[in-house]
Amino acid sequence: MPDDGNFDPVANLATVRARMSAAATAAGRHPRDVTLVAVSKTHGASKIESLIAAGQRVFGENRVQEAQGKYPALKAAHPDLELHLIGPLQTNKVRDAIALFDIIETVDRPKLAAELAKEMVRQNRRPACFVQVNTGEEAQKAGVAPRDADTFIRTCIREHGLPVVGVMCIPPFDEEPSLHFALLRKIAERNALAKLSMGMSADYEAAIRFGATHVRVGTALFGARNVR
Repeated sequence: MPDDGNFDPVANLATVRARMSAAATAAGRHPRDVTLVAVSKTHGASKIESLIAAGQRVFGENRVQEAQGKYPALKAAHPDLELHLIGPLQTNKVRDAIALFDIIETVDRPKLAAELAKEMVRQNRRPACFVQVNTGEEAQKAGVAPRDADTFIRTCIREHGLPVVGVMCIPPFDEEPSLHFALLRKIAERNALAKLSMGMSADYEAAIRFGATHVRVGTALFGARNVR
C-alpha cells in the first residue's frame, strides 16, 4: 500500500511524543529516558527533513543500501543525527554498516559478531550494538533464541569485544506483545544491559511500561510504507 500523501509527519510526531510521555509518566519513569527511533524505511528525504526541522534526531533504517542513498547528505547537514540499523545485517554489508550507522540493533549470530568486531578495528569506529532476540522463536525471523541469548551476549562482549549496550526484539504479530517485552527485560537484567529496544507503532506504550529505552515507530509517524 503506498503511503498517504496527506499524512502529516510533524503533527504525528507531536502526537507520538505526547503518548510516549504519558506512558512513561504512568509507569513512574521520566519521559526523557525513552528515545523515539523514527523509522524512515521506504520514505524519502523530504519527510525525514520535516521531522528533523521539528527536532527529531534519531532515525532507523532497515536496509544498508537504502540508508546509503539518504543519510550521508542528511548527516553531513545535521551532524547530531543518530542512525540505527534495525533490519537484518548481511555479513557482506558490515563494512558499509559500520561506516554509516551509529547503532546496530540486529546482532544475531556468531559470524556477524566476528565480522563486526573485525571491521570496527579496521575502521576504528565502534557503533553501539544491541543483540536481537527472537522472543517468539519464529523460523522466518532473525534473532538469537531466548535460551541462547545469555551465552551469545557473553560471547559478543568477551570474545569479540563488541560494545553491546542492550537487547532488541520484534514480537510475533499475533501474540500479546507484553509477554515478549517482559521476557526481553529479564534477559537484559540478567546480563546487566541497560538498553531495551522494543515496541513499534501499535504497541510502543506497552513497551514503555515494560521498560523500553528505545521505541521504533514508523507507520504512526510517516504513514503506510511505500511498496518496494
